[in-house]
Amino acid sequence: MPASSSPAEPPAALAGALGELLEGRPRKELQARALRMSEGFRARKPSSETIRDETDALAYALTRLPATYAATASVLRGLREEVPEFSPLSLVDAGCGLASASFAALEIWPDIASVELFDRSPQFLALAARLTQASPHSALAGARVVAADLRTPPRGEAADLVVASYALTEIGDDALPGVIDALWGRAGRALALIEPGTPRDYARLMTLRQRLIEAGARIASPCPHDRRCPLAAPDWCHFATRLPRSRDHKLLKNADAPFEDEKFSFIVALRGLEPTRRARIIAPPRPGKWGIALRLCASDGIEETTIAKRDKAFFKNIRKSAWGDSLNPGQEVEP
Repeated sequence: MPASSSPAEPPAALAGALGELLEGRPRKELQARALRMSEGFRARKPSSETIRDETDALAYALTRLPATYAATASVLRGLREEVPEFSPLSLVDAGCGLASASFAALEIWPDIASVELFDRSPQFLALAARLTQASPHSALAGARVVAADLRTPPRGEAADLVVASYALTEIGDDALPGVIDALWGRAGRALALIEPGTPRDYARLMTLRQRLIEAGARIASPCPHDRRCPLAAPDWCHFATRLPRSRDHKLLKNADAPFEDEKFSFIVALRGLEPTRRARIIAPPRPGKWGIALRLCASDGIEETTIAKRDKAFFKNIRKSAWGDSLNPGQEVEP
C-alpha cells in the first residue's frame, strides 16, 4: 500500500507529452509562477485564483502532478490488491485537474473502456485534453471532457469507478455533503477520495466516511472496519509516498533534495463488493534492538505491538512492511 510500494512515476506518455509542451519555455518564468501558485495554495486560495493561464497550469504540472499521480496510484494499486475481483470498465475523474488520476487508473486497469473528465478550470481542462491525447490507451485519449464545477457535478450514468483526487480540499464544509452524495450516486462499484494529508482534510474525510457508511457503502481502505475512526485529535490518519524529483521539479521548487515525500489521506468506499478486512500499519515502523514496533489500526481499534527478532520466521516475513501497508493473511499479530 501507500508507503511500501515502489514510488509511481507518471507514465512515459504523460512525461513525454509534458516535455514537449515545455520545449522553449523559460524556466525562470515557470519558477516565478510556481512560487506565486504555492503562496496562493498556502493561503487557501482556490485554483481559480491561482491557475490563470496555460503557463500557470504548466507550472502546476511540473510541481504538483508527480506527487498527485504518485499518491493516487498508490491508493488505486491498494484497491486492486485488496479487492482483486474489482476490474472497472468505466471511470469518472471528478475535479480532474490535469487528469493524473485517470492516467493512474489506466495504468492499473488498462481495460477501462470509457473515461469522463470534469473540472471547472478551463486552463486545467485545456492542458488535460492535450496530455490525455498522448496516452496509448484509447479510452483516455478519447476521454469525454466536461466543463463543470465539483460543487454541482454533472449528472450521467454510473461509472464503475469514481475518483476525486485532491479536489474536495477546495470545497466549503457546507457544500461537502451534497458533493459526496452526487459522487456516490455516480459510483457504480467504487469511490476513491484522495486528499492532502493534513489534520483538516483528514477530519473532513472522516465526516464524509460516516455519511457514505450511512448511505450503505462498505469502506475498503484504509480502515479495516466500518465503525468510527478510533483516533483522537491531535492524531490523524495519513500516509506518505516518496517520489523522485526531476531537474525541472527541483528548479521550480528551489529544492536540492532528489526526492520529496507526499503525505495524503484517503478513503475508498465500495458498493456491492466485500472489502478485505486487514489490519493496517498507520505510522512508520520503529526498529529497535530487540525487534520492530508497529502501530496498527485493526478491527478492534488501535493496537501497539512489537515483533521480536527472536521469532525469526515471522520477523523476516513482516520486517519489510512499511507505513501504510495492510497485513497479508498469515501476518496478523497479537497486540
